[in-house]
Amino acid sequence: MNLSEKSKQHVDSCRFCWMCHHICPIGNATGQERNTARARALGISLVNRGAIDLAEIMDNIYECGGCSACVHDCTTGWDPVMFTKETRLQAALEGKLPEYIGKMVDNCLEFGNAYGKTELCEKLTDAIAKHSAKTDTLLYLGVDARYMACKQAVKAIEVLEKAGIDFTVLADEAPSGAQLDFLIGAADEAKQQMTAAAAVMDDYKTVVIYDPTDAKVIKQLYKTYGIDVKANAVTYTAFLADLVKNGQLKGANSGKTVVYQDPFQLARNLEETEEARQVISAFADLHEMLLNRGETVWAGNILMAQYMPEVIKKVSERRLFNVKSIGEKAIVTACVSEYVALKNVAQDDVEVLSIEDLILG
Repeated sequence: MNLSEKSKQHVDSCRFCWMCHHICPIGNATGQERNTARARALGISLVNRGAIDLAEIMDNIYECGGCSACVHDCTTGWDPVMFTKETRLQAALEGKLPEYIGKMVDNCLEFGNAYGKTELCEKLTDAIAKHSAKTDTLLYLGVDARYMACKQAVKAIEVLEKAGIDFTVLADEAPSGAQLDFLIGAADEAKQQMTAAAAVMDDYKTVVIYDPTDAKVIKQLYKTYGIDVKANAVTYTAFLADLVKNGQLKGANSGKTVVYQDPFQLARNLEETEEARQVISAFADLHEMLLNRGETVWAGNILMAQYMPEVIKKVSERRLFNVKSIGEKAIVTACVSEYVALKNVAQDDVEVLSIEDLILG
């Protein structure tokens, strides 16, 4: 397998190490050794040494959520996410992707989203139509919100309307490339989607990125791949925090006590932790999870639930258990994908809210 020398070094180091054994949200949910970073490195090492074929480990390679908890926790600087993504790229190049992943890649290329969706819900279509005129500010919703959580996408629009912001939402939004990057890494196809999306964004002074998954890719990976976004790209949470600070987004504190689920993309990748807290504190009384900010625990997502739904459900159940274990009864998310994952758990003990839910009441 043609991995970079850097990845090979990280693989050979991680396969001997147990130090992040406890940190993987998927490994903790399944209780299986195969879901640890060490086990994944062992499998890749066997492929590198010609002991097994790459196709034999690919199901396991796609059991990683890429949340970087292992990377964040590693005191010696090893990066399992890096070699996992490189392995996905190699599998794509060698034609050894699992069939279910190949289908999602094909959907991204044909439809612009991994789900193969082509139609928006009626309420979102109507909400977008109200903001079709060109302005200086683009609200970028992302494919998860548009196709899998349209009610939340509508609420994201309503929050900016509440603040009196003049903004544009595109009916035909170019995919950010985030899904292809997750599925096949730094492939040409992913970079082509990113380049096309950046070209659209350059028509605006400010791009407000609703989904942290897209924000991570646009604000961090685009630079890594040599893609320049001339617009001022800001996260939705940072944009709202400024609106609260400037008095444009107003509301009374309801007195509801909540905890905040830090999206790893914001907390670990972009090092943004306080902006969402500023917004939440304007509308509720904020308490903290035991594991928060950079130590946050991933709560699941929509994309992986397409091919391993029961595991993602267990991941979400564990995070809700974390809330219950400290006596809290409401959790606020800033990531539409985690919101959907948490809402998909049938339970009555913890109220799951998005920041938009909190603001709109």
